[in-house]
Amino acid sequence: MTDTTPTIQQNKVIVFDTTLRDGEQSPGATMHLREKIDLAHQLSRLGVDVIEAGFAIASPGDFEAIKTVSDEVQGPVICSLARAMEADIVRAGEALASAKRKRIHTFIATSPVHLTKKLMKTQAEVVQIAYDAVKLACTFTDDVEFSCEDASRSDLDYLVEVINAAIEAGARTINLPDTVGYTMPWQYEQYFEYLRAKIKNPQGIILSAHCHNDLGLAVANTLAAVRAGARQIECTVNGIGERAGNCSLEEVVMALQTRKDFFGLTTGIVSRELCRTSRLVTHITGLRVQRNKAIVGANAFAHEAGIHQDGVLKARDTYEIMRSEDVGWTGDSMVLGKHSGRHAVKACLQELGWSNLQDAIVDKIFARFKALCDKKKEIFNDDLEALAQDELGLDGMPFVLEHISFYGGDHAIPTASVHMTTPDGSVSDSAVGNGPVDAVFQTLQRITNIAVTLDEYSIEAITGGTDALGFVSVSVNADNRKWRGRAADTDIIIASAKAFVNAINKIKKARDFAAQDADSK
Repeated sequence: MTDTTPTIQQNKVIVFDTTLRDGEQSPGATMHLREKIDLAHQLSRLGVDVIEAGFAIASPGDFEAIKTVSDEVQGPVICSLARAMEADIVRAGEALASAKRKRIHTFIATSPVHLTKKLMKTQAEVVQIAYDAVKLACTFTDDVEFSCEDASRSDLDYLVEVINAAIEAGARTINLPDTVGYTMPWQYEQYFEYLRAKIKNPQGIILSAHCHNDLGLAVANTLAAVRAGARQIECTVNGIGERAGNCSLEEVVMALQTRKDFFGLTTGIVSRELCRTSRLVTHITGLRVQRNKAIVGANAFAHEAGIHQDGVLKARDTYEIMRSEDVGWTGDSMVLGKHSGRHAVKACLQELGWSNLQDAIVDKIFARFKALCDKKKEIFNDDLEALAQDELGLDGMPFVLEHISFYGGDHAIPTASVHMTTPDGSVSDSAVGNGPVDAVFQTLQRITNIAVTLDEYSIEAITGGTDALGFVSVSVNADNRKWRGRAADTDIIIASAKAFVNAINKIKKARDFAAQDADSK
């Protein structure tokens, strides 16, 4: 077996991205296969060292995503999560079989509350389970990571016992997750210092930090762990993830880069790709970034106060500790118009990060771009990105919206008529509702025969002006899960319909995957 473990370098921090796994666990952030592949390619361009592509045993969709990322994405180590269970580890090994560089990340809880209330195991039993799990994982790859779930609420001496067992079995990376965002930075730093002094062969082991943001301390805790010797950081783009999210990749990376004088450390991240990656995650998940978010928020480099504006005009470093262009901010200048050709559109898409689009998809985007030029005077980068994301959302989907019309007013009954392509052929139907959007949603549910509950509905203008594209995001509930859909159009009713269809397609695809898996068994 070839050793593919990232090399330990005292001045280099390994960036382990879990946007495709932990990030996808954000309610409503489910991604379909093409979206995961596009994001994995962008993460490779960003320069992450490890991509945790999913949880192989969780679903047929996760298994297929890990397998396809392993086939197609070069450069980073491709990783699958696996509980410390034989079936999980075998499934992970199967999904990663074609990866040139692969890792199995196995875990078991170690805190008293998890041992007694969830696992119902003794400490000795968990030590043996951890050892056996790592030993099995090592039969698939030399690169095995072991995590003590809820480490920040675990007994330190017991952590040492479990970790030493995992190291003895062959684990090369040891992760100490702050699973519930409970610890304080100085506590977490002390944990790592204590464990470095107590574990076997610390020189040959990479210690890793995985922090959640329940108290808003994920980045601070991660940096504290780095100070204490952690040389891998686990994070997600835009900080998405379970509950309040994970450590934000762009924030922790830029903290290390901007304060290199303090940390004396580097990463392999190509920082100018940060904004592009952030926008892609936003478009894929529909989870918008708050305007004042560090690094990638719209206001991150904006100055309104007169004193600040005066200072920046005289010298940027009076109020800016990093350059906006270093993280990929380029501004919203108009780059295309109605006389632009297909090659110009394709080149712009590649510049924006969409470098793996098939020619057939580019043709469809170009046709929609030309149609948009007739409706909108100025075409901005964000407009083109919205068209690309919208078209990719349609590609290979079971339900495709063809035509829509609606009628309403303060003295009329809101009515919608919809024509769409379904797996059973072309279908037309109409329905009434409390308003035009509700009427559209009612009609689409009738045609698709998929009933959902609408949890969230939001509209945002992508660019300025009365002719701006409207970006609609919806979150619906079905099959005891949240599903998010998003779409853009100059008409917000049409954008709403497209977003709703986007969510319904995800539900349909998931049900089809589940049915295929059941048939195969």
